[in-house]
Amino acid sequence: MRLLIAAGICGLAWASGLRGFMAQVAGSESQVTWSGTFGWVLLPGLVGGVMLGWAEHLRRTGGRKGWRWLSLSPLVLASVLLPGLTDPASFLADGIGGGALAVPLFGMAGGYAISHRGPVGARALCGLLALAPIPVWALVKVAEGAAFTAHQAWVAIYFWSLLAVLALGSSIPHGPVVAATNSARREDLTV
Repeated sequence: MRLLIAAGICGLAWASGLRGFMAQVAGSESQVTWSGTFGWVLLPGLVGGVMLGWAEHLRRTGGRKGWRWLSLSPLVLASVLLPGLTDPASFLADGIGGGALAVPLFGMAGGYAISHRGPVGARALCGLLALAPIPVWALVKVAEGAAFTAHQAWVAIYFWSLLAVLALGSSIPHGPVVAATNSARREDLTV
């Protein structure tokens, strides 16, 4: 239970950081609402964190059949797209859809890349995908033509570090299974 609570807190803190990043990008147009911020950003972060915590628990206790499907946990962050399914014209409006899909996919790709599981070529390709936001972000800022400021550098680092933390968490379901023993179970209960 402690592991799930800790993972949920980490997911909530990560989602709060993501919301802070979103406010920096949107600037004065950013609005904090109960449904938008709490329902579609913070709650999915909490749920995704708990799911990754559950994956860590299962990993530490010998795994279970199908437990690696928890590697899809970051997709809960894309739940903001669900209301758009009823109105396909607005599905990807205002950049929400693209970001809601890209962020979990970058995190999942990074998690697989650093997991040391699977074919090296596939992991290298996922690593390149996970690192793609670094040059893309820089190129977009250069294309905007504005002077590169300390604030812009900070926002870029904010974004990249959020993706790196998501990749670290996303690597959990790919980790090696720890054989279930009585001492491992006792240790897991005290974490």
